[in-house]
This record gives sequence, C-alpha cells and structure tokens, in this order.
Amino acid sequence: MSVPGKDKEGSASYRGPGEREPGEGGKDLDAAVETVVEISASDFPDDPPAVNFLPATFMKNFLFVPLEDTGEYVSVAMADPYDFNTREVIAKSYNKPIKVFSAPAEVIAQFIYRWYEAEADMTAHEDSEEAEISLEDRLWDDPEQLKDMASEAPVIRLVNHLISKAYKMGASDIHIEPRRQYVRVRFRIDGVLHDQEAIALRLKAAIISRIKLMAKMDIAEMRLPQDGRIRFRLGKEEIDIRVSSIPTGFGECLVLRLLHQEDVLLDLGRLGFSDQILHKFQSLISMPYGMLLVSGPTGSGKTTTLYAALNSINSADRKIVTVEDPIEYQLEGINQVQVLPRIGLTFANCLRSFLRHDPDIILVGEIRDIETAEIAVQAALTGHMVFSTLHTNDAAGAITRLEDMGIERFMIVSSLVAVLAQRLVRKVCRHCSEEVAIDEEKRSMIARELEVPVDKIMPSYLKGMGCSECGATGYKGRIGIFELLPMSDHIQRVVLRGADRTEIHREALKEGMVSLKMDGLRKVSEGITTYEEVLRVAR
Repeated sequence: MSVPGKDKEGSASYRGPGEREPGEGGKDLDAAVETVVEISASDFPDDPPAVNFLPATFMKNFLFVPLEDTGEYVSVAMADPYDFNTREVIAKSYNKPIKVFSAPAEVIAQFIYRWYEAEADMTAHEDSEEAEISLEDRLWDDPEQLKDMASEAPVIRLVNHLISKAYKMGASDIHIEPRRQYVRVRFRIDGVLHDQEAIALRLKAAIISRIKLMAKMDIAEMRLPQDGRIRFRLGKEEIDIRVSSIPTGFGECLVLRLLHQEDVLLDLGRLGFSDQILHKFQSLISMPYGMLLVSGPTGSGKTTTLYAALNSINSADRKIVTVEDPIEYQLEGINQVQVLPRIGLTFANCLRSFLRHDPDIILVGEIRDIETAEIAVQAALTGHMVFSTLHTNDAAGAITRLEDMGIERFMIVSSLVAVLAQRLVRKVCRHCSEEVAIDEEKRSMIARELEVPVDKIMPSYLKGMGCSECGATGYKGRIGIFELLPMSDHIQRVVLRGADRTEIHREALKEGMVSLKMDGLRKVSEGITTYEEVLRVAR
C-alpha cells in the first residue's frame, strides 16, 4: 500500500477502548489533528485488504474503509478522523488497535462500492434457513436462474477476491461451508485452518454456483459429490485449482485446493532432510530396480518429495513415466498420465500399459488397492524402479499395510528397498522469534508424549511471538520431518518371521533409524520448529 508518511509521525494511532494516552482529546486534540495525514484515491491499495470482514453498510454508516492489516493493527481511512467515538467502535469491531488516515468522504464511498459491493450488508444473521431452503428447492428446477446469479458482477468480484486473497496469504485450500445462518469461509495456511470473513446465507447459491460454473461442474446437481478444475489467472500468475463439492445438511460444501507450480520444491536439499538421511535417500532412489514408498497422511508433502526425487535422477538415458491423480506439477522430460476412472483409465490399467513402454522408472501416485499393489511389486521385480505412496502413520506401518492388502511377505521383502515416512511442521517465524524457557514439569510432559528421555528435551527453545509477517501465528512456512527405513538384511528377516509394525519399528531403531519424533526434536534444537509442532504432527 502506498500511503504517504506512513510512520509514527504520519498518522494517528488509536489503541482501542480505554487505552488513550493521558490527556488525549480536549487540549491535546490539536496535536492529534496535526498528526493525521490526508490521503487520496491514488494512495489506496489496488485490491481489497485482507482484514476481518465488516459489512459494507457498517462502513458506510461510519464513513471509513480499511486499508491494511499488519497483524499488530489495522490501518483505516476515515472521513472524520477526529471522531473518537467512531474510532472506538472501529477498534472494537476489529478487536485490534487502528491507525487512522484522513480521506474525502467521496473517495471512501468510492472504495466501499468498488471493493465491497458484492458484500454489501453481509451480516451473518439476516437470512432464515427456511427461506434459503425454499430458494434452493426452486433453483434445482431452474439452472438458468443459477447461471444468471453466478454471472452477476458483484458475485464474480467476490469469488475472485476470495481466491486472490487466499493465494496472497499462502493458503493451500479454501473451505466454503454453509451453516444454519451464514456461510463459513476458512483458509488452510501452513496446514492449519483459519477463519475468514463470513458470507451472508442469501449469497450461498450464487457463490457456490459461480465456483461450480468456473470448475465446469453441473450447477443444477446439488445432491451428489462432484469434482472440477479451474485455471485462475492472477496478474501474470496462473493458479491451478481443484474443486470438490459434497452435499451437507445446510447445502453444498466446497473445498478449493490451490496448486501453484512455482511453489513446488524440486531440490531434495531444501525439503528438510538431515545430511545423514539425505545421503542414504539419494543412494536408494538411484538403485536400478526395486520399490520405494513414501508414507504419511494427506497433505504431508509426499508428492513433493517424490517430484524432487524424480527431478534429481531425471536424465537423458532414463525413461520415466508417472500415473497420478491429479498431476500436480509438470515435470520436464517425464511422461505423466492423469487417471480417469470413468473411462477405465485407472492406476492398475496404466501400470500394465507402462510395462510395455520400456520404462526405467515408474511413479504411481498412490497404491490404493490390491490390484495396483500387485502390479507395482511385479514391476519392481522385473527390473524397474517404482516409486509410490501409502497412507500410514510411520515407515514400518507401510510394510504391514501391504500385507493387509494381500501382498505376501516374501514378495514384500523381495521388492521393497525402503520406506520414507514424513510429516510437515510449521517453521518458526524469523521476524518475531524469541527464546522461551520451559519448566521441568512441561519438559517431562513433552518427553512422555514424544516417548524420549527427558534429557532430550532442551530447557529452552525458539518460539514465534506473532507479528504482521506471520499473521500473528508465530509460524511462517513449513518443512519436513522424516523417518527412513531401509530394508536391510536384518529387517527382511524380521518381516519374514511375521513381526508386527511395533516390532519392525523397534528393530529399525536398533539399526540406527531416526524416528519422526527424533528428527522433529533435531529441528527444534536447531531453532527451525517448536515442540508444540512436533507434538501436533508426530504424536
């Protein structure tokens, strides 16, 4: 935002109810008058600021508009910057101190109209559930009316604003969830959901129809789950968005996953591997044949790790083919196939075809069933290097999961070369990190939860206090924690004798495997993340 004189002497700062400086008002009013800078339309940001939502009617009544949320305070432009009662109301509404600039009333009205026309009078409690249900019943029979609603300029602006705001805040997902009296909007940022502005219930049908229209989904079908895709251009950037809908008791719930190709890390050295694990992993992915699995829950970075692995071994003398759902990143020099189950193009069918295309390396996006698992194992046993993913809690769990699917143990030990388990933890914000001490009671609790000796828990560690850079969360960005289990001769014997997941894990630790928790503790000791984060993802 370009605001002249935006410093301690360039604007009037309001701290909130009951927190005025001594003497503010009265005799000091002239001093306050002198510190307020007047701004013009050219000083306003191009896009609506990412601030907690307030209705446009509220802004019109008090003649103000927000300019920026720094995390510590909200900058606002007011037609009457010396109306301290209004300042108090605004500060209460944002639940933050405000910094005040002066602007002509007509300029403020202009930006309220430009930014918030679609959201005018968007209170979360102005529509009844019964009226909305009645409207949806009528709209099921009138898809043309839905299209008309979705094509209105205010609705288009609101949807575009939501997507651009999510992208600028670094969100990976947008959740749009109808409730009884409003539509809830949440962004997943660094793996954690954060509430955003509420949308009036009366706009639910228009907003959801607009997104479904953009994603080429059937806007008249509101009773069945659907999937779609949007290519959204934001300035010079192009964002690939995957859209999923499910019917709920209050209407359709949408999730928009934002896939930005430039954000994909293709360098193994930047993912968070320790030198020890990185060296071993690089040697494993360079093997001529076998199967390597990456395990972890959804959103733990498995695909990014596999892309980085393929990128590091991609060369002119190797043919690499992948089958994915979806293709999240276009890799140069690699043949990638998107599954289409509705026409029979499944993981298993693709794998069968791949074996006739003379590949050296095969990536299977996910092993979901016995058929895919059997073909992947067969490919690994016939001279191909196979990479894939499984949803398990740790590395040892991937071995027992294959057995649960129906793969014989002797086939597992013959084909599997290693399993890499991983999670993503949030990184401490460098702009607001401070060293904090923890008492013996908390050290004991952390040690107990992480199943490590107390002496492994440091008496102090770096923790973010919250600032404008990190959105007051104390974290900015994410990094991986890893657990690499190579299939050594000893582990193969343990598996063949019928050991369960716990025993396999215990024997791997004896051989020197670094567990997810221990890798997380290493990153805490290096000031990269916090105990709370390791507990959150690796408990």
